[in-house]
Amino acid sequence: MARRLPIVGPEVTAKTRKRRRKQWWQDLPTEELLDVRLCELELTIDGTALEQRVALLHDELKKKGLRFKPYVYLSTDWFTPEGSTGFAVPFYLAHPRLVRLEHDQMFEAEGSTHAQCMKLLRHETGHAIDNAYKLHRRSDWRRTFGNYSLPYSGAYQPNPTSRAFVHHLGWWYAQSHPAEDYAETFAVWMTPHARWEKTYRDWPALKKLQALDAMLAEVGRKKQQVTSRDRPESLPTKRMTLREHYKKKKSWMGPGSPWQFDRELQYLFGGGKTGRRQSAASFLREEQQELRTKVSALTGQYRYVVDQTLDAMIQRCRELDLRMSLPKAKARLGAAVLATMGTLRFARGYRPNFRR
Repeated sequence: MARRLPIVGPEVTAKTRKRRRKQWWQDLPTEELLDVRLCELELTIDGTALEQRVALLHDELKKKGLRFKPYVYLSTDWFTPEGSTGFAVPFYLAHPRLVRLEHDQMFEAEGSTHAQCMKLLRHETGHAIDNAYKLHRRSDWRRTFGNYSLPYSGAYQPNPTSRAFVHHLGWWYAQSHPAEDYAETFAVWMTPHARWEKTYRDWPALKKLQALDAMLAEVGRKKQQVTSRDRPESLPTKRMTLREHYKKKKSWMGPGSPWQFDRELQYLFGGGKTGRRQSAASFLREEQQELRTKVSALTGQYRYVVDQTLDAMIQRCRELDLRMSLPKAKARLGAAVLATMGTLRFARGYRPNFRR
């Protein structure tokens, strides 16, 4: 999914291009680049597409009648520190070479498209403005979203049919915690031309949007109660190499338990052990990229997580020596269904880390 970062708003000027100096590491082969420390990347947001998107975010806030402007800094992930009025974004968004590296390592670069980046920026802004005005301490906030102090669950079980929550980032993330319910509701409320009154008509979630609209109308032009400039876990403090970073990230996203769908695999690939039929493992390997994309879109899970499921399927097919028995179209559909089941099962061992 390597892609150029689209430019939003005004065209990039010659002055902007001049600010973005060439980095000493950007032409290194991948294996050498992986040995560069994060703090040695010397990245800034200035002169990047990310800078323009943050400016667009500030403009959206102004148009919604809010004087608040969060500060944004580079780290290893998307997160809003507890009590902070700014938030972190992943470092790779500051350079196209690092977007490509992220995709090579994780099969996607979250936030590298304009639409996805703006969604994440709005979500994190919800957390930051909550901290700035201490919204979660208000009685109307608690009546609307619940108890902010509840512990986060290591693995939440969403109800895809529920209409009590808005849909924004995917994977029904609003259901994970009251703070995320609020942040997702804020992001929907803030999205230009969202027409949430119509979209969520007859949904219980509409009452949350209306309550938040009233809260923000009350505090929008007021001076914020909290102002912070802290930048915990900022990129200059990270001495680990890119290789170490991705090893840690992959470990965090790895499956928590072995593959347990042998019976389903045997039903799907029941061609016996004759060498005349293509092995199920080689078939899945051929289809892996397409399956990864489709299952990720269907489940809302990271592509790397989906790939863990597919790798487990391939390994078990190889160990069981399964062979093709169905036409490829039917086998492809069955593999997608089974990969979806496995991905959702694996995903219960962790939750998206948008807020810590």
